Amino acid sequence: MQTSSRQTYLDWLRIIAIAGVLFFHSAMPYVAEWGWHIKNNATSHVLLEMNDFLHRFRMPLLFFISGTVSYYMLQSRSGSGFLGLRFRRLFVPLLLGILVIVPPQVYLERVTQGYHGNFWHFYAEMFRTGVYPKGNMSWHHLWFICYLLAYDILCAPLFVWWSSPAGKKWLQKLNVLASGKWIYVLMIPSVISHAFLSRMYWQTGDLIHDYAYFPYWMLYLVAGFVCIANPLLMDSLERNRRTSFAVAFVTIIVINYFRWNKLEPMHGWQGMAGWSYTALAVVSAWMWVFAAVGYGKRYLNRKSRVLGYANEAVYPFYILHQTVIVILTYYLAPLQEDIGLKYIFTVVLTFMISMSIFHLFIRPYAPMRFVFGMKPAARRQPKTETIDEPSLQPQTVPAT
Repeated sequence: MQTSSRQTYLDWLRIIAIAGVLFFHSAMPYVAEWGWHIKNNATSHVLLEMNDFLHRFRMPLLFFISGTVSYYMLQSRSGSGFLGLRFRRLFVPLLLGILVIVPPQVYLERVTQGYHGNFWHFYAEMFRTGVYPKGNMSWHHLWFICYLLAYDILCAPLFVWWSSPAGKKWLQKLNVLASGKWIYVLMIPSVISHAFLSRMYWQTGDLIHDYAYFPYWMLYLVAGFVCIANPLLMDSLERNRRTSFAVAFVTIIVINYFRWNKLEPMHGWQGMAGWSYTALAVVSAWMWVFAAVGYGKRYLNRKSRVLGYANEAVYPFYILHQTVIVILTYYLAPLQEDIGLKYIFTVVLTFMISMSIFHLFIRPYAPMRFVFGMKPAARRQPKTETIDEPSLQPQTVPAT
């Protein structure tokens, strides 16, 4: 059982997932009912419905794909080498984010709340105020990077063992899950645990007290590792993609029937109604992830000239994009303009600004590549007078 070469569809899915994050975060200032760092002077229930849908599976898909990345990294590294690489590509950008990228977001939010000092005065005070939301130190949208680093540290012994001959032999016992519809057994631990925990604990995003969501996200990461380590499981996801999509579609219809008719069990309800509703939401999330992976494997496993560049850009883009959104909407929010136009403007300009920063100031320079978690730039080989020299480079693993 070998999966040594990078599967292109995983890179495409990762890019699509980050694009979903762009659309999601760009809508947050304009979404009705939900709070955010900067809110528009009017809000939209249509954008609320879009974000409610995206919110159910965008992060599960990213964690699932991150599990596959961890697998590929371990194929040519020891456990310590894997942890060293993850520390460099995750902790260094996280530190950059906390100290440089996120502070403008918190500052502008505080300005809307009545803060009158300039940014540099705010920054000097930031280290004495404590952690967000009471204080001003935060990782905001970069919580994903922190959680991913914690998961890789916790799961490293298991991942290393699964990459060993004994672990690979054990993974072959999961071949039974590749037959029929047994692949869906993978989501049962998540459905059961989250149905209970999320009724008792709110999502915090602070790593330490996130009792319901910390194990929830980790199970997607582990599932991604297991599925890519056993190719038969990925084949099963491809084969069952229509079933996954059908169940995902039905579940989201049922969920929205309860939402739109205000029949949702209240948070904290411990009865069968609350547990069943939450379990249905978890099943829906897993099915959307399985459908995306299945269809991606079927139709996106192809190379493109765009892929290499986009694959390099996607991680720095993720780090940058929300700060750009907050700055833009700080100035857009007070304007009496159509919400739809504001949203489109936010998406387009955020994409253009973030990609320009990446292209002009991050991609060409080794120190910037390092602090943004990118791999060193590939050295260009000197041109020689050879005939039919191959130009394609082997597919590489992205720095998730």
